[in-house]
Amino acid sequence: MQTVSNPIQACNNIFFKPRGVFQALAHKNNWSWIPFILIVAAAMVTNYLYFSMVDFEWFVERTIAGMGDVSPAEIEQARSMQKLQFYKISALVGPVIAMPLFNAIVALYLHLTTKSDEKNVQGYTDWYGMTWWIMMPMLVTSLVALILMALADNHQISLNILQPLSLAYVLSVDMNSPWLSLAQAASPITLWTIYLAIVGITQWTSFSSKTAAVIAIAPYAIIYGIWAITLLLM
Repeated sequence: MQTVSNPIQACNNIFFKPRGVFQALAHKNNWSWIPFILIVAAAMVTNYLYFSMVDFEWFVERTIAGMGDVSPAEIEQARSMQKLQFYKISALVGPVIAMPLFNAIVALYLHLTTKSDEKNVQGYTDWYGMTWWIMMPMLVTSLVALILMALADNHQISLNILQPLSLAYVLSVDMNSPWLSLAQAASPITLWTIYLAIVGITQWTSFSSKTAAVIAIAPYAIIYGIWAITLLLM
């Protein structure tokens, strides 16, 4: 197995030879800043460009159309509250806040579920660093989204283009559908991140691949299962 000697090499190998990357990460510090910067920056750029390109009046009307049976006064109030600048600022600030917070929760879960293993000498901050490597496939999502936006023949671009590999984009799920978020999560990228989590756990612990798979899959199965059942019962 090729030895991973630097973080740039790790960023390349995480897509093709992840075992070597996680083996190296077990003994290296401060490498995770690079995927953190890449992932957050890619999300910021992609989101900001979407709201810079989209026909905002069309976007607002699509948003208001999903409000259901409301009065004309409520519609006008909602329309007046839709500000392009707000969406652009949110596109830049959102990933900086949401992604680190989400990964902090994932890292806590991984830290607690692997704590009983004697081989596991990694602390919480190590698992937090791992989460950014697990999320590296999101760069593929951002790249495909940017290509699709560049090739768009008009500015009435669905929000689903930000998740171009998901069921939401493939099936053209309406942006006001209650199934939108779940459909956006149903993507090969989600399966890829689960796979990387399994590889990472097996490299940092003595757990079998089966046990690592249970740890990695369990939160998705529980959360998405409850989510889907709730939507079905609505």
